Amino acid sequence: MGNRAVITTPQRKLGVYLHWNGGRDTVEPLLRYCELKGYRDPASDDYGWARMCQVLGNFFGGSTSLGVIPYSTDERMDPGDNGVYVIEGWKIVDRVLPWEGFEEQRGHGFGKMLRAFDAAMPEKERLGEFLGSVEVPVSELRVGDEVWMFTVGDAWKAYPVVGFGKPESNRVAVTVDTHGDRRDVIYPNLPYVAMYGRDGDFSWNVNNYVHCDMARIRQRE
Repeated sequence: MGNRAVITTPQRKLGVYLHWNGGRDTVEPLLRYCELKGYRDPASDDYGWARMCQVLGNFFGGSTSLGVIPYSTDERMDPGDNGVYVIEGWKIVDRVLPWEGFEEQRGHGFGKMLRAFDAAMPEKERLGEFLGSVEVPVSELRVGDEVWMFTVGDAWKAYPVVGFGKPESNRVAVTVDTHGDRRDVIYPNLPYVAMYGRDGDFSWNVNNYVHCDMARIRQRE
């Protein structure tokens, strides 16, 4: 008895066997959790397999709920129950279903499972309050917003926005507008946070700038 599944990648070299919690309502939050942690994609880096198994092993405990096996064929690897998930970029990109007419289980809430994985991690490696962050367009950030930045040590930390501008060197977040055959390169003002300072100035360091389309912030009061 179990609620089994196998996770593999398009290369089908390895399979991670789950004896329990093999439903999509657990697997999708697992993948999202690994993505939020900044883990490498198993489809392109073997470290990704190790980190995913680390999360699963912490969550399951015990010694027989999780396995790693060489992948043979879809037919032979299909464990029944929930079939095989094919993942890439921490997303499910294909599926080998266990039988015709299979219906997904929907018993676990997405946010609840994210927090369950996080609670099972060692305290220093938990995402904690980051899981309650709100995603907003960078263009809507304002002074005082606390932005979550991925820092040295592979950790998320929140820093307040303290200004807008352009770094003096190594400009970032270039926007390119196309007008026929002419391409205009624009260096917009970007928000920067109080992360790496020098005599109270944070505008000088390119790593303080939020140079993406979307950002995660602590909820505004």
